[in-house]
Amino acid sequence: MNTTGRVLDLFSCAGGAGWGYKLAGFEVDGCDIADRPRYPFDYHRGDALEYLARLIATGEITRYALVHASPPCQAGCALTVGTNHSQGWGGTHRDLVAPTRELLDLTGLPYVMEQPNGRAEIRKDVSLCGEMFGLGVLRHRNFELGRWDTIAPAHRKHRGYVRGHRHGVRREGPYVAAYGDGGGKATVLEMQMAMGITWTDVREELTEAIPPAFTQWIGTAFMTARQGVLV
Repeated sequence: MNTTGRVLDLFSCAGGAGWGYKLAGFEVDGCDIADRPRYPFDYHRGDALEYLARLIATGEITRYALVHASPPCQAGCALTVGTNHSQGWGGTHRDLVAPTRELLDLTGLPYVMEQPNGRAEIRKDVSLCGEMFGLGVLRHRNFELGRWDTIAPAHRKHRGYVRGHRHGVRREGPYVAAYGDGGGKATVLEMQMAMGITWTDVREELTEAIPPAFTQWIGTAFMTARQGVLV
């Protein structure tokens, strides 16, 4: 298969984002602090920011066309700042968005930084939803684009509810809840089918994953914009 360059996939988890870039024609290398034996590409286990700093210092970063980063989002995600906060649940979470951006800027490369809906301090240059791709999850995600730009797609109207219990009310709908346990949450098989992720059956990995359709769209948009939009 002809490739369009190599992507560095930081905070890679099980590879949902990486698989989307593969579908867009890229080669992919991942990095995550946890052991990810099911990650489907070349993989470095370690602290993503330390690894990125080393690649910058040694000049190895230049082998990449694009850097994607999905730093941990617990400090600013909707669940932490909403339900958990109101109930007094959870603890203090470190926000890695700012230090990630600082290093991404130092690479001199185009980059993508992803976060879920919430209060994370990123630009929402592109916002994607599973309904845009006919998926069985909504999985809203925001993407900050560095050193390149593209036209963001329109957010399609949802076809109904996410199936399950919420605030004591049971609803049926065309989407499954790919997070948590109980309350009508999706099974592992349902999450795999809804997001197009078949190489892992680890629930924790699936609940954190980006549907590959999202980054396939991002990667294709990057290649379309590459000739005239990079700054």
